[in-house]
Amino acid sequence: MTDLPRLDPRLTPARPDLADERLRGRVEAARYVPGRPHRIGSAVAPLRRAPDAGAALDSEALFGEAATVYDLRDGWAFAQLAADSYVGYLPAEALAPVDPAPTHRVAALRTFLYPAADLKRPVLDALSLGAQVAVAGHEGAYARLADGRFAFAGHLAPLESVAPDVAATALRFLGTPYLWGGRSSLGLDCSGLVQTALTAAGIPAPRDSDQQEAALGAPVPVTPDLAGLRRGDLVFWRGHVGMMLDATQLIHANGHHMAVAIEPLAEAERRIRAGRTGPGTGDGAIRSIRRLAALA
Repeated sequence: MTDLPRLDPRLTPARPDLADERLRGRVEAARYVPGRPHRIGSAVAPLRRAPDAGAALDSEALFGEAATVYDLRDGWAFAQLAADSYVGYLPAEALAPVDPAPTHRVAALRTFLYPAADLKRPVLDALSLGAQVAVAGHEGAYARLADGRFAFAGHLAPLESVAPDVAATALRFLGTPYLWGGRSSLGLDCSGLVQTALTAAGIPAPRDSDQQEAALGAPVPVTPDLAGLRRGDLVFWRGHVGMMLDATQLIHANGHHMAVAIEPLAEAERRIRAGRTGPGTGDGAIRSIRRLAALA
């Protein structure tokens, strides 16, 4: 097998010893295996680069999200997330059966789960915005989930519902700590913030900023005075992305503030171009600005 096209390893469920059977003829592996469908049963599950708790955190999976598992050993699952095709290692304890299928998503920034329809009962867990749950019934103001736990029904929305104002969704995370690889209301990175806001609007988005730059929207001219920008426009540097709140203000999760923060785009552009940044804050001049067709 020679001259095979190079596939993005972030999106390719393949290792030298095994690969997804659908990749036969496209990647070399000792054996090819079918994937097994699962869902995430933990509130937030780390997706790591290697099967080791000390390995880099590449992304996270939220409760109820679908994943395909290709190998399971030593407490780790080699898996691919369904929503953005990201590949990595999940703790095996985070896996749950694929059924029942989710019916609702968490629409609040975070919601608690209880053993009964009673806010005075001890909290069992907390789910982040975007987590998916299967609602089996209702008791008063609470939704009874298929696993027997209860969530405040006002914090849930039908799975097919959307929050079209992507900037408003991003604003809900204002002040959330920066976390490399994070995708939850406990901590998230620049592309995680953008992906979460777009997903809530029903707009599929890749996981990383370079992937988002390549896949999303149409180019907007980058003028010397940074004029002509609109709410929802995405601004890309090398290794970084932010979202415009209006013609001049940018919201972004970044390592300079170590949080989701708002600042004038011109100020962020000068600082990043000058190299006065923190990890995860980008590098150099603005590479591109993209405008989503749904927001044009």
